[in-house]
Amino acid sequence: MYACAKFVTSPAVLRGGSRLLARPVSVSLFNRPETTVEHQALLPVSQSPVLTRAFQTSAVSLDIDTAAKFIGAGAATVGVAGSGAGIGTVFGSLIIGYARNPSLKQQLFSYAILGFALSEAMGLFCLMVAFLILFAM
Repeated sequence: MYACAKFVTSPAVLRGGSRLLARPVSVSLFNRPETTVEHQALLPVSQSPVLTRAFQTSAVSLDIDTAAKFIGAGAATVGVAGSGAGIGTVFGSLIIGYARNPSLKQQLFSYAILGFALSEAMGLFCLMVAFLILFAM
């Protein structure tokens, strides 16, 4: 029993265990070091390797970045639905205006085409931003 307690409280085990506890779970699971804690515990303090942590991107971080891209692209495409609603409003107003005054058919139609073009341009800009978020970042 005394030998087990002495082994558990050795400085190498405490140092290796504290490093393991200080690391995030994702780093512990996906980036395993070459030497395990058991091997570090068996080495003397002078021979134990020093683990350094460099900046790295783990698989979990890449998944979060990908999810953020999809969420951003989805939020950017909401404007396409607004464009569809705008086009419907423009042509609905054209029909109402034509029903009220048929003599202004040509002028109302030119205004409707201008409103259609502006509304469609806004929808295409939203779609362009969604594709930029997905593929350019």
